[in-house]
Amino acid sequence: MTTEIVLITGAMAAGKSTVAELLARSLSRAAHVRGDTFRRWIVSGRAEPEPPLGAEATAQLALRQQLAAGVALGYAGAGITPVLQDLYPGPALARMRTLLTGHPLRVVVLLPDSRTLAARDAARDKTGYRGWSPAEFDREFRDHTPPVGLRLDTSAQTPEQTVAAIRARWSDALV
Repeated sequence: MTTEIVLITGAMAAGKSTVAELLARSLSRAAHVRGDTFRRWIVSGRAEPEPPLGAEATAQLALRQQLAAGVALGYAGAGITPVLQDLYPGPALARMRTLLTGHPLRVVVLLPDSRTLAARDAARDKTGYRGWSPAEFDREFRDHTPPVGLRLDTSAQTPEQTVAAIRARWSDALV
């Protein structure tokens, strides 16, 4: 049986990292693959993904996605379920689907409302909303991201409740 890949996406402060970690720990053999790690590994000449995205930022974003997909495929090939999480709004989700071929793919889109995103972002030590607003990202995920997999409004959920909801609707996430 081919090992599946789980992709978790959503706006900044949607809870992707926390949920992905908890979900990976709930599976028998899993790895948490953080897509943003590949951005942070560029220590000189990094182009931050801030609006407007220039050519270099776009190229580095595509590289980040390609590297994350490669790592996820490597884990899946070794029989370890990768739980990959990062920002894949709009066409980025379709791109990731083309990169993650050869294994069953489950997609989970976390969709807390924009007020919840703003409140969660304000409570964090870091902020992801440099040049964008939570409302803009919320619209991007709701209106311009392909409606595939499991889409969850997690506004009123704890991370543990979100993982329970994902596990309860596991078959809905298969794309």
